Amino acid sequence: MKAYIKNIAYYLPEHVEENRNERLRQKTGIVHRHVAGENETASDIAVKAAEKLFNVSQREKIDYLLFCTQSPDYYLPTTACILQNRLGLSRHIGALDYNHGCTGYIYGLGLAKGLIESGQASNVLLLTAETYSKYIHPRDYAVLPLFGDAATATLIAAKDTENEGIYGFEYGTDGAGAESLIVPVGGMRMRYQNTKEESTTDKYGNIRTNQNLFMDGGAIMEFALDVVPRALKSIFRRNNIEKEDIDYFVFHQANYFMLRSLQKICKLGKLPYWNDMKEYGNTVSNSVPIALADILSMEKDKKLQRVLLMGFGVGLSWGGCIVDLADAACNNMEC
Repeated sequence: MKAYIKNIAYYLPEHVEENRNERLRQKTGIVHRHVAGENETASDIAVKAAEKLFNVSQREKIDYLLFCTQSPDYYLPTTACILQNRLGLSRHIGALDYNHGCTGYIYGLGLAKGLIESGQASNVLLLTAETYSKYIHPRDYAVLPLFGDAATATLIAAKDTENEGIYGFEYGTDGAGAESLIVPVGGMRMRYQNTKEESTTDKYGNIRTNQNLFMDGGAIMEFALDVVPRALKSIFRRNNIEKEDIDYFVFHQANYFMLRSLQKICKLGKLPYWNDMKEYGNTVSNSVPIALADILSMEKDKKLQRVLLMGFGVGLSWGGCIVDLADAACNNMEC
C-alpha cells in the first residue's frame, strides 16, 4: 500500500482586507487577505474546510486526524481532539496536533505517509488552519499586509500499488534562527501573567509589542535563498531525476518577490512554477495546499504526476517532497 492525495479543499474567512499601497502590492503580489473574525478560531475555519471535503469524501472512513496550527484554540486540550467531535468522526481514530508553520504541510504529508504505509491508518485527514492575524499589531505595517488567515483539508488514502504517491522527502531545521519569526510572550518561557507588555516602534513607524508577531524579513529572505536551492538539488540527486522531469513546482507562497528570487536562483524560469497569493496573502501552512487546489482547478488537462512541494520559514525550518496528483481532486467552488 502507498499513500496518495485524494482530495483537497480550502476555506477562507469571509472578511477581506485590501492592500491599498500600490508599491507594496507590486512587490509582494498580495492584493487581498482574508481575516478571521474576532471570535473565529483556527478550529472554526478548519471545520468549514473539512466539511467542503466531506461533500465528496466519506467521513466514516477517516481513521486518523492530523491538525497543523500555530494558533490553537487552547494550550490544552489538543485541538485535534475537539475537531474529532465537531466533525462527527469515529471515536476509534488517532488525533494529533503539531505546531509547525510554513513547512507544516510537508511535515503533515510525511506523517500521513508513515501512518498509512506502516499499516496504522488507511485514510488520514490532514487539516491546516492559521489565524496569524490575531498575533499581529494593527499598526505593524511591515507585517500586517503580508499574512492572511485560511484553512485547508486534505484526504490522504492508501492505494494498492507499488508506485509512490508521496515521496522524496527532504527536511531541514535551524533553530538558531528561531527569533527571526516569533511571538515572544504567551508560552511557558515568557508567560502572560509574569511578563510586562512592552511596546516598540521601529525606524519606519511600525508598532508592535512583545505579545505580537515579530518577523525579520531580511533574515527570512536570506535563509530561504540559502536553503531552498540546496534542498532542491538534494531531492533531485536522491531521486535520480532532473528538474525538467517535474510537472509543477509549488513552493510556500510567502510573497511574489521572494518566489521570483527563488525561481531565478534555482534556474526554474521556463518550468511550470506557481507564484500567486494575490487573493490570500501568506497563509503559512495553508499556502501549499491552497496552491495545489487552485492548480487542480485551473490545470485540469495538465499532467500532474510529479509535483515538487517546498516549504520554508518559521522555526527556522524547511522541507520538500514530490507528490503524484493523478488521483487527486479539488473540492472548491471553483472546481
